[in-house]
Amino acid sequence: MIDEVGALMRAAARTVILPLYQRLAAGDVAEKAPGDVVTVADRRAEEFLADGLAKLLPGSIVVGEEAVAADGALLDLLADAGPVWLVDPLDGTANFAAGHGPFAVMVALLVGGVTRTGWILDLITDQLVVAEAGAGAYLNGVRITTDQDAPPLSALRGNVRSKYLPPAVRRAIDRRASALGEALPGTGCAGREYPDVVTGVQDFALFWRTLPWDHAAGVLFIHEAGGVARRLDGGAYLPTDHRPGLLVARNEGVWRRVYQGLVAPEAGLMTGAA
Repeated sequence: MIDEVGALMRAAARTVILPLYQRLAAGDVAEKAPGDVVTVADRRAEEFLADGLAKLLPGSIVVGEEAVAADGALLDLLADAGPVWLVDPLDGTANFAAGHGPFAVMVALLVGGVTRTGWILDLITDQLVVAEAGAGAYLNGVRITTDQDAPPLSALRGNVRSKYLPPAVRRAIDRRASALGEALPGTGCAGREYPDVVTGVQDFALFWRTLPWDHAAGVLFIHEAGGVARRLDGGAYLPTDHRPGLLVARNEGVWRRVYQGLVAPEAGLMTGAA
């Protein structure tokens, strides 16, 4: 089924999403929340994927980002004991709507609220990453593991995107980010950030919003490749836990360096206080 899901995601890209890339009309883009856009491509891709995934695994439940936007109660289904598909039909929608990348499709298969398999397809590069719990992480079919060296904080580079941070947290992060080798602004696409951490393009990524469709597949990919993803209080990430704050790093040593140098000094980061 792993290959079938990847093929379905590529079919959604080819037939639904990419034909609209840089061809969206004014009426094809809307704001579903302040600063959060949705396009006709998101909605059509979710319908395409939901139909295909339900057929691949009869009896399964599909929870998609756009369906949740219409009915937030659907998030409760993520804890269902049976198989649940979690779908981000177009991660990086703002990039897509602006006519540039990166943007991706992400799918995760959950059982009992725990991610068992995850897929991320980069629609610009056609790079497909797959992770299966206990079976490793794969990039275009080749198993991949993270680098395990841990340079000092001054040599590390990573996403410190401040867009969604509460003001007090943003100020604290900005003060300490100068200690990094390079504080990156982020790509606006979690589906690019996770593979970039695993492949060493960047050493870590700090997220404030932790919407499950943005992170379930990526966190499993990080873990199976040998990296670390934890909440800002040090706890484990679960798709059913919607608290803000997540630090992702390519290994334990890097996670601890970034956590101690960037995150731990501020109690507000731990509690989510603004």
